[in-house]
Amino acid sequence: MAQDEQQVLSGLAEIVNEETGVDAADVQPDKSFTEDLDIDSLSMMTIVVNAEEKFGVTIPDDEVKNLTTVGDAVKYIQTAQG
Repeated sequence: MAQDEQQVLSGLAEIVNEETGVDAADVQPDKSFTEDLDIDSLSMMTIVVNAEEKFGVTIPDDEVKNLTTVGDAVKYIQTAQG
């Protein structure tokens, strides 16, 4: 069952916080992973793998480059959950 936007955002914020130490409260839909949250590509891949496990979705490598903001990732996860 698909989770609502707030549930996905909250879960993603936890993953980002665990991987990078970025305050979960700073992980907002309008934030860019690279520019605002200063997440490098290696950390991003770990975040993607953890998100796939947490949310039961698959995020292909060629899709990751399209997920530039937290909101993009939340929308993608919600859509993938169906």
